[in-house]
Amino acid sequence: MNINRRGLFAGMLAAGVAAASLTACSTDSAGAPATTTPANTVPGAALRAGSGANTSLGPIKKIDAGVLSVAYAEFGPATGQPVILLHGWPYDAYSYADVAPQLAASGYRVLVPFLRGYGETTFLSAQTVRNGQQSAIARDIVDFMDALHIDKAVLGGFDWGARTVDIIAALWPQRVKAMVAVSGYIITQQAAQQQPLPPEAELGWWYQYYFATERGRVGYDRNRHDFNKLIWKRASPAWNFDDATYDRSAAAFDNPDQVDVVISNYRWRLSLVPGEPQYDAYEQQLATGPAISVPAITIGSDFDGAAKDGKGYRSKFTGKYEHRVLDGIGHNVPQEAPKPFAQAIIDADHL
Repeated sequence: MNINRRGLFAGMLAAGVAAASLTACSTDSAGAPATTTPANTVPGAALRAGSGANTSLGPIKKIDAGVLSVAYAEFGPATGQPVILLHGWPYDAYSYADVAPQLAASGYRVLVPFLRGYGETTFLSAQTVRNGQQSAIARDIVDFMDALHIDKAVLGGFDWGARTVDIIAALWPQRVKAMVAVSGYIITQQAAQQQPLPPEAELGWWYQYYFATERGRVGYDRNRHDFNKLIWKRASPAWNFDDATYDRSAAAFDNPDQVDVVISNYRWRLSLVPGEPQYDAYEQQLATGPAISVPAITIGSDFDGAAKDGKGYRSKFTGKYEHRVLDGIGHNVPQEAPKPFAQAIIDADHL
């Protein structure tokens, strides 16, 4: 399998997951709303214990780091082992609203930054390219660690966040004490991205091809609130989040750089736009598919479809390693299943 070509909706390679995802937003043949599954039979219900318990990130702090003024939430004692948790698209720091307090209660210093293009994170210069390529985002987090004088941290993430964790662990392993990555090894290799997938798999990438057009850029800009809510529903069909939960995160999409960064990210993956020269050396290393040697726990969920068992990327992790499967959980693992995700962070720290 091509482990570099998965991203949002790649898990829909499995027909069952695709069907469940479509059903979540559909009506039955008579036009009536689709039947709601009773709560006690929803897949993964037990794993969702504690989800939604916290609705605040507390005061948002800011620090200049690299090319950004990074907005971030902080939890726990300043002297605790640093943990940095990274969100993806179309999500934000609220993905960790329940995870972070749990880790803080265990003595960790937890930092949850908003990535470039999200929330109150802004570029320091109007001249900086609003670049969404993978190594630029990873460099942002290393710069964030430098600005906070953090030599080494436990890193965790999903979606763009998991890719960023993978990249930092591969390129700067001395900065990573341990890591947790949902969906495992998802470093993008542009050459592999040029190879077509089976039709059903390509269907799951509809939004990426939409973003490749100017119509898609305008459509995303004009409809980003509803667009991203649709992504949430289809990526996590069994997660019954309410409007208030979504709207807390949707505020982060009003960032003035959101559209540019998101469109750049997906166009760059398909080699439709160039990256910036200062990241070329990083991308050349990542193109080789470097192994990850730091202690790691990977998590597979229903979103990953047939790849949830982790076998396709097991060889990429050469250090202490565990893989966990969360059946019945969708893409936003930390927000859907905060206790298992928090436990994975703690366990990775002690591998």
